[in-house]
Amino acid sequence: MECGIIGLPGSGKTSLFVALTGSQAIHPGGSGRPNLATAAIPDPTLGIIAGFIEPSKIIHAMISFVDIPGIDPEHGSAKSGPLLSHVRQVDAICEVVRCFDGTDAGRDITRLEEELVLADQAVVEPVLDKARRAARSGDAETKARVAVLEKSLAVLEDGRPIRTVTDFTAAEAAIVRSYGLISGKRILYVANVAEDDLVGESEAARAVVEHAAASGGEAVVLCTLLESELSELDEADRDEMLEGLGLSEPAIGPLARAVCRLLGLRTFYTAGEKEVRAWTVADDATAPEAAGVIHSDLQRGFIRAECYHVDDLVEFHTEKAIKAAGRLRTEGKSYHVRDGDVMHMLFNV
Repeated sequence: MECGIIGLPGSGKTSLFVALTGSQAIHPGGSGRPNLATAAIPDPTLGIIAGFIEPSKIIHAMISFVDIPGIDPEHGSAKSGPLLSHVRQVDAICEVVRCFDGTDAGRDITRLEEELVLADQAVVEPVLDKARRAARSGDAETKARVAVLEKSLAVLEDGRPIRTVTDFTAAEAAIVRSYGLISGKRILYVANVAEDDLVGESEAARAVVEHAAASGGEAVVLCTLLESELSELDEADRDEMLEGLGLSEPAIGPLARAVCRLLGLRTFYTAGEKEVRAWTVADDATAPEAAGVIHSDLQRGFIRAECYHVDDLVEFHTEKAIKAAGRLRTEGKSYHVRDGDVMHMLFNV
């Protein structure tokens, strides 16, 4: 799972990147190069499972972040286009919006969205011209691609992001995704507030949350300055500081969960004496597809999955007791993974 962090200059996006990943931004904004790092997704369920299984190690699901230099509309799309190319293949966008010192958050969201639309338009126009020439051969697949690109370009020329189009078929949506159009990606809006507004009561923070709700996105309120300070503390001092502020966890928790909701992801687990591990899959993933997330050989040779829910482990304490109670299930190739499933994949290659 990969998330691109974008924002206007001074929005606090690189500070957020550092706080989330614990990595220093090695490429300054003026370099035009992205900062890349990964972070573990906090997951209390892992601790619950490990408490019963007692594995040698616990492995969290991971989220990768791509932090690009600030997008300045005053410099024009000729400069922002190359910067945005670094996040065309990410799964979701994290847009950081400054919400302090009297900023107009709604205006800033609009300014950045206009840049995304223009950047996508610059991508669609040349590929549409090429597709139109290729379609002269009469190939039905190419003609279908032209129709999707023409529809997309009309939306962009109207100043609207691609994600506002709700009537793409599954095949059409796949064509759109193949071009990495940023305005078509799901967006998590991060309201970057001052330290005296941690719950987001300011007009700017409320504007961000309301915009996210109205546009089908997600919103998280946090203070990047505070999060940066927290990331530099050891666990004990961090927990003490969080408690003093009335916060339950650092920002990576709510942010990662919001991204998972945006992308419609579910989490399943593998558990044994060596390790307990979390994995993320699409919410419609079948058991073989979940096996493929672990290793391609498991999907290729998938036979069946033996699984139970984490709630069963909480109730019965051991896998042996779960089986004795008749709660250990055998699922085949058509089974759709549930959030919280603990799975053992049986395969043969």
